[in-house]
Amino acid sequence: MIPTLVENPHRRHNPLTGEWVQVSPQRTRRPWQGQVDNLPSETSPSYDPSCYLCPGNARASGRTNPAYDSTYVFDNDFAALLADEPGPGALDHKLLRSAPVQGQCRVLCFSPRHDLSLARMDVDATRHVVDLWAQQVEELGQRYQWVQIFENKGELMGCSNPHPHGQVWALDELPNEPRKEAVCQAAYFSDRGRSLLLDYAHLEIEREERVVALTDGWVAVVPFWAVWPYEVLLMPRRQVAHLPNLADDERADLTLILRRLLRLYDRLFDTSFPYSMGWHGQPCQGGGDGWQLHAHFYPPLLRSATVRKFMVGYEMLCEAQRDLTAEAAAAHLRSIAEQE
Repeated sequence: MIPTLVENPHRRHNPLTGEWVQVSPQRTRRPWQGQVDNLPSETSPSYDPSCYLCPGNARASGRTNPAYDSTYVFDNDFAALLADEPGPGALDHKLLRSAPVQGQCRVLCFSPRHDLSLARMDVDATRHVVDLWAQQVEELGQRYQWVQIFENKGELMGCSNPHPHGQVWALDELPNEPRKEAVCQAAYFSDRGRSLLLDYAHLEIEREERVVALTDGWVAVVPFWAVWPYEVLLMPRRQVAHLPNLADDERADLTLILRRLLRLYDRLFDTSFPYSMGWHGQPCQGGGDGWQLHAHFYPPLLRSATVRKFMVGYEMLCEAQRDLTAEAAAAHLRSIAEQE
């Protein structure tokens, strides 16, 4: 590693979005006198009669969940997107623009057990989640351009219910972040005839500096351009457009590396690690040259289970900034794996 990248302030380029992040390694020595969060209780029953996601319980809509014993999907009772709704009328100034958007939102319950997380579920149960993700993309992708699978885990990430679950939002337009990734991946593919992220995965495996976990089919890295302290990018090691295109052995391998990564997170600060994660794959209604499937993991914790990274001030007004280098974060996660 170049010494200036370890010691001196610099900016790093994200080729996937075209944006920059400022890195300030020397700031890791500063004392912390900011907000310290209280740890939420991690003792939960396997079944909570007041939980609207547990099997057999009533939801806010008045509907009752079935007595499901694996994964369970239902249309979100408070959906952010609606199907077949008319768009807004024309506005009276060219600076005031709006556009109609239609879509569908679902809740994906990972397990009937209220007290589990993806990190604590067994191999078979985790594989059911992987297959569920792929099935949702395949089904909703027949109608919608973009299908966003994601999970917000933990109170720090705004999760309102600890029951293990994620969401899927499908819509008829390409949102901002995937649009940036589409442009950059297409440009790279046009210039080189290869996938940007597949080339990047091979580079990281070769250099090893930022690799966190590796299997025959997948690699998890703290990306060179990471914004969040322990951000991870998870990628297949062959060209794969989207989740439904994964072969059976790749799904099995994904199950293994998911469990490995999430358990490393939990051991990092000895807490049920909060994060937002989500899958990006090729747009479902065509287009998107050079697209490579990948998952982003964005955890907020910075120094401990009670100290988190905030995106404020300079980050909101200028560009993202981090103190802990991607290499140091990856090394810390690898050191935990070596203790197993």
